[in-house]
Amino acid sequence: MRAPESAYADIMAVRETISGGDLDELAELLVRIGTREGNTWHGDRACLPERVRELPEEQRRRLAQLWTSRYQRATDPEGERSVLLTLLRVADPSSGLLSAERLQRIDELSRRVMCHDHEELLALVEGEVAAGRALPGPFIAMIRRSRLAAYWSGPVLDQMLHLFEEPVLNPGEAWADQALADAETFGEPGRRLLGQLRAAVSSRPTRAWERAVLALVDQIGPATVRHTALSWLDLAGKPRTLPLDPVSEWENPRADSQYDPYNVDALRGLAWLTALLTPGQDIVRGLGGLAETSLRKVPGIGPRNPKVANAAVTALARIEGEGALAELARLATRVTYKATLKMIGTALDVRAEAAGLSRAEIEELSVPSYGLSAVGRGEHPVGDATALLEVQGTKALLSWRTGAGRAVKTAPAAVRNAFPDAIKEVRAAAKDIDRMLTAQSERLDRQFLARRSWALGPWRECILDHPLLGTLARRLIWTVDGTPAAFEGRDLRTVDGRPVSSDPAAPITLWHPLGHADAQVAGWREWLEIREITQPFKQAHRETYPLTDAERTTGDYSNRFAGHFLRQHQFHSLAATRGWTSKLRLCVDDTCPPAYKELPQWGLRAEFWIESVGGREEDDLTESGAYTRISTDQVRFYPLAAAHNWAHAGGGRYSQGANWRRDGRPLLDPLPLSSVPELVLSEVLRDVDLFVGVASVGNDPTWQDGGPRGRFRDYWHSYGFGELSTSAKLRAELLTRLIPRLAIGDRCTVEGRFLRVRGEMNAYRIHLGSGNVLIAPQDRYLCIVPTGRGSGTEAGYLPFEGDGVLSVILSKAMLLAKDREITDPTITSQL
Repeated sequence: MRAPESAYADIMAVRETISGGDLDELAELLVRIGTREGNTWHGDRACLPERVRELPEEQRRRLAQLWTSRYQRATDPEGERSVLLTLLRVADPSSGLLSAERLQRIDELSRRVMCHDHEELLALVEGEVAAGRALPGPFIAMIRRSRLAAYWSGPVLDQMLHLFEEPVLNPGEAWADQALADAETFGEPGRRLLGQLRAAVSSRPTRAWERAVLALVDQIGPATVRHTALSWLDLAGKPRTLPLDPVSEWENPRADSQYDPYNVDALRGLAWLTALLTPGQDIVRGLGGLAETSLRKVPGIGPRNPKVANAAVTALARIEGEGALAELARLATRVTYKATLKMIGTALDVRAEAAGLSRAEIEELSVPSYGLSAVGRGEHPVGDATALLEVQGTKALLSWRTGAGRAVKTAPAAVRNAFPDAIKEVRAAAKDIDRMLTAQSERLDRQFLARRSWALGPWRECILDHPLLGTLARRLIWTVDGTPAAFEGRDLRTVDGRPVSSDPAAPITLWHPLGHADAQVAGWREWLEIREITQPFKQAHRETYPLTDAERTTGDYSNRFAGHFLRQHQFHSLAATRGWTSKLRLCVDDTCPPAYKELPQWGLRAEFWIESVGGREEDDLTESGAYTRISTDQVRFYPLAAAHNWAHAGGGRYSQGANWRRDGRPLLDPLPLSSVPELVLSEVLRDVDLFVGVASVGNDPTWQDGGPRGRFRDYWHSYGFGELSTSAKLRAELLTRLIPRLAIGDRCTVEGRFLRVRGEMNAYRIHLGSGNVLIAPQDRYLCIVPTGRGSGTEAGYLPFEGDGVLSVILSKAMLLAKDREITDPTITSQL
């Protein structure tokens, strides 16, 4: 291949040709340069367009005509694009030449995230302005995004953007498109309102900003603004109406999954605006949804936009009433992003202090009934029909009854047509119940380590008989003044049916199986299973982790879950959900603490030591440079005030206080495990067992070859078919009791580490820890990838919710028991 000529040679050739005055030769030369080098007008060659522009106008017009004819005859796509880009820079915009090509290029760039060739943008803008045409909104949006990302040539882009005040927002997002359309109907006040929303650039709304917004709301009409603002909130985060097409490594490949950066301040202003309007559950619901949408993880990026989430929390904190307080309490159980979670905690603490209550008390008292008039049941008249809301498990089921008393699944057509808003509100209440039940279930599950205790009287009023919380409390076991009891009939009774203390001052706590006799624990499990009560989380069947002889030997650390390989991002997300702090390990020169969980009620901090894996192979890192996998090591406990341990992000030894971030905390030795309260030790190790059970590469059914280059083959086989963990052993005990109740019970038996399933074609063994499958008798591996749609409930009653591996095992058992009916070719090809 011929080496490209130097920039100096190109400059000299163009200069000599211009001096000679041969425009044909100059056109040919510039086409050759553009074709040869592609987009060459940068660096030393940047002066070439200027040389051409210095020609007299008549010669420049003639050159443009010659150049255009050569461009239009070009056949090579790369050369064609290069010549076009070159010509767009130097052609006289007023000549009208290449007008169609310029519009085509503008259309192409309108779908781009950004464009780094600012000179090209300037040529396109000048051409359209000279032609008297308005530039399309998406193209202006692209220029704005380019300006926000520009590290150079900012003045060039500013020069262009000063020409355009419209559109006020970048089009291409569902909410922004609707806002622009609505503002157009409102006229000048509508456009000014959007402009004021974009002015929300501070961390909190200022008084001047609020006064300006309220003045515009009064001009448009408060009811109108409220209605439209809610519709914008509902559309925030919906798929883009104009998908973006990143074409270079410098552009964000997941821009479609994020907010348009130019519109972010307006979204923040929208959240603040709603807090100034007439409050209502619809606004509270919209703000809570905006916070969650804004914190949703984008692969390789992180949360979509915490700044918008924080604005939603700020708005909720300013709204008076139980609805906003309840939404904040719900978000406190769902949000894992630390900065936003801290804001939520502060808002709740302020409300609690104002009410003279504890944080836990105000979180419980703030839970709405959502229209339920009795525990788990509510009726809502709509026209001559009635909507029935009934809670089953952690879901609200909506059904209808006609005026004649006939049960139907959906509202009658006449009612739907006459009362659309009422029906919408009932459906929204059902969704609110689902979200709140999940949040409250998680909150109750955390009460073991929170050391929460109640007095029986207030507990009965605020929890047991609460229309929503009662649906959870009546499926749990409680300890009343030292006596375990559960709700049956109309009261709390022991496992053998005796009533317990009714003294309103009697202390009551959640019952935990740790420390109780095996017979008592087994009795409660049987009690639940006979009555087919599904607990909202594992309680009677909860795993316990008493101190082992090996841990007494090691003394101050546990190796019980060391030596596993976990998917880092899955572990990171799960740890945050369980209240742990874990810094994502990147392949950079940085230090990280271990994953840790602070337990202020006990004055302790638990540490789970982890280490990055690999980094030298392509599969070891994500696009953003994060390690794909981590390995596990020790679990330790320290006093809460002790300095953190630190290790390099790429791996290596942990040491206490060995990082510049050390904040003056004392260097203290880890605590002996024997001194850690047994409940704390058990719950922390249960979390770690959960991390391993969910995030281990050993339960990936597609890794029978050991993963990338077979490096994890031995681990995958030892985990996928090896000894059972504590949770897997409990799973085996449960299945032994439940199998006779299954429709396929006569085809299943528990044999050691496996559930054996007798199909019509083969016999199968499903490992009770990983869910991996072997075909008997040769133990040939059968790869079945779970679809994520099965919940395990199709197999029948389960005594608790939340065991994903158990659901996978039951789903696979149901499938394999009728193996002749399997139609999935990825499975039938292996049978």
